[in-house]
Amino acid sequence: MSVRIVVMGPSGCGKSTVGSALAESMGARFIDGDDLHPLTNVEKMAAGIPLDDADRMPWLRTVGATLHGEDRIVIACSALRRRYRDAIREESPDTFFVELVVDRATLEARLTQRAEHFMPASLLDSQLETLESLQDGEAGVRVSASLALDEELRLIREAVQASAL
Repeated sequence: MSVRIVVMGPSGCGKSTVGSALAESMGARFIDGDDLHPLTNVEKMAAGIPLDDADRMPWLRTVGATLHGEDRIVIACSALRRRYRDAIREESPDTFFVELVVDRATLEARLTQRAEHFMPASLLDSQLETLESLQDGEAGVRVSASLALDEELRLIREAVQASAL
């Protein structure tokens, strides 16, 4: 069975941690979507400037093409808006999205502790303003990022299996 999953949400929600553990538990490859950004996007975010859609769309197409090119893959990618997820699905129609749900205070605390990352805490508000949760008709599941990792993984795997039926 093919597994193409995007673990999504704002910066600091745990996409990389959950995505990596999920991939390992499912025998899939893990890629952090941040590694697929062109250098110009990374430099812009590092300077505290939010990306606009012109910046995001080529990156999202790359995420989708990367998903489509593998049979078993999990990518951590913000995918904050429905149209961003649609851009990914244009390249990889069978992608399943996992939205990690976490409150603003937790996100802010996590971002301020993560000094080595190019995404500054100052961009959190722009991410939260951009966020559109998974909607009816989208293949995916919303999971609380405040659960224990094992519980998050169990819920995600159950939702992925249910979607394949």
